[in-house]
Amino acid sequence: MKRGPLATEPDPMGFCATPVLRTAIVKWAENQPDLPSLSEATRRLVELGLTVKAKGRRPSDGQKLRAREMAGKAIDQMTDATATPNDQATRKKRLLKGPEEFREVWVDRPKSTS
Repeated sequence: MKRGPLATEPDPMGFCATPVLRTAIVKWAENQPDLPSLSEATRRLVELGLTVKAKGRRPSDGQKLRAREMAGKAIDQMTDATATPNDQATRKKRLLKGPEEFREVWVDRPKSTS
């Protein structure tokens, strides 16, 4: 199966780097005290990148509250007008809490005891 042309030509690094990326690697290597080769500089940068733990940005309490309020308003607009107020409140609470099947796997929410 033939594929389309590569965005850049392969080089000794073993992967295709855009000219901008290659230039950035070369500049980084030029600032190292031992002036590593392009391959060595790439290897070091990959190792550095793999050691850095990405921090997931957690939403603030204000953002969580705002999202909950917006969801509540959207639910209110779609509410079944024929249901009793108690049923409407129960349904809204269940929707805001989310499906039971997913509550245990959510990583962005603390585990609830109930």
